[in-house]
Amino acid sequence: MNLSRISGDTEKLLAALPQTLRGLAARGLPRSYRKNTVILTEGEQGDSLFVLLQGRVKAFSNDEHGREITYGVIEAGDYFGEMSLDGGTRSASIMTTEPCICSVVSRQAVQEHLRQEPDFAFSLVTQVIRRARSATETARQMALLDVYGRVIHVLENEQGAGSAQAPVELKQITHQQIASRVGASREMVSRLLKDLEKGGYVELGVKRITLKKKLPARW
Repeated sequence: MNLSRISGDTEKLLAALPQTLRGLAARGLPRSYRKNTVILTEGEQGDSLFVLLQGRVKAFSNDEHGREITYGVIEAGDYFGEMSLDGGTRSASIMTTEPCICSVVSRQAVQEHLRQEPDFAFSLVTQVIRRARSATETARQMALLDVYGRVIHVLENEQGAGSAQAPVELKQITHQQIASRVGASREMVSRLLKDLEKGGYVELGVKRITLKKKLPARW
């Protein structure tokens, strides 16, 4: 493991990574990004992998009209950019949702890591399969569920359904974030959430939604 490129606070972040990622991240160059920075752009050529040492990013696509669909959120201790290690184009855009620090690992460095740590190949393949499965599920929901169905899936997929005995509090979540996840307008999502609040199913706060009981399958 080459720690010569990693120093100070970044070395502490590296040490906090899962064992399987520590050696890979040490082969990269640390870079910091401000909040709302687009790190990767869908369709551009890619030749590097990013290990997220600190912060949170979202994977998304948008069109020429500014409409956005969010595929998911990636937390510190995970990585992204692996889908274009074959030299192809990026399959999604990546934007920071808070200040972030990444270790940027070149394709050559990833290949060298795989040669020296062949067990990591299985972890990499598992990651690709997991994200492909997630993309398939997103496509299925967009095709088969109405907006309400997609909204309750987002709400209950985080920590499960709430109940009177065990309400579930979702923090740092906004109506716009939900709208981007389900491919709908913020206004429509807000109307649905207000209706659910009137029905006693949820309690709305500032960047907070509390699920008070199991959400109805249809509304």
